[in-house]
Amino acid sequence: MEIREAAATDAMAVADVHVRSWKSAYPGMIPQDYLDNLRPEDRLRSWVTVLGTSEWPRSGILVLSEDDQVSGFSHLCPTRDEDRDPRTTGEITSIYLAPEAWGAGNGVALMNASLERLRSAGYEMATLWALDTNTRARRFYEIGGWIPDGTTKIHDWGPFVCTDVRYVLDLKGS
Repeated sequence: MEIREAAATDAMAVADVHVRSWKSAYPGMIPQDYLDNLRPEDRLRSWVTVLGTSEWPRSGILVLSEDDQVSGFSHLCPTRDEDRDPRTTGEITSIYLAPEAWGAGNGVALMNASLERLRSAGYEMATLWALDTNTRARRFYEIGGWIPDGTTKIHDWGPFVCTDVRYVLDLKGS
């Protein structure tokens, strides 16, 4: 297993992991017809843009690969939340594993690498948002020391609306 900074050539692999993870993780939480219609090709443009605007050490994508195949990724950046200081608070906007990589410690390894990157970039605090009904992800975050801070937001995806819960982690104390 290797965790590295993503290259522009990883965009399709990131889009593929993103879609396959959603299709496996979100049944019953997101409308099934929406999940059924997700395609990596539709997510490719947004990941190409993100990769093109990476500014390490403050923002970028890490990929987890095994045998030269991307099986997970995380996207890190300064917080996008108006009530947090982007100079001191970093955000994990996305952290996903391909379903076949679940349950083998890959998520912990990718999260630890992501937190180390945030620390090394000078962030003192980290945030992430989780779907309020995603008990599996929320349990993973809480086991890792993340704490819900009571902040929620309505996320309007167009065809459906959901509620996200914000988690925080003190990077100086963890």
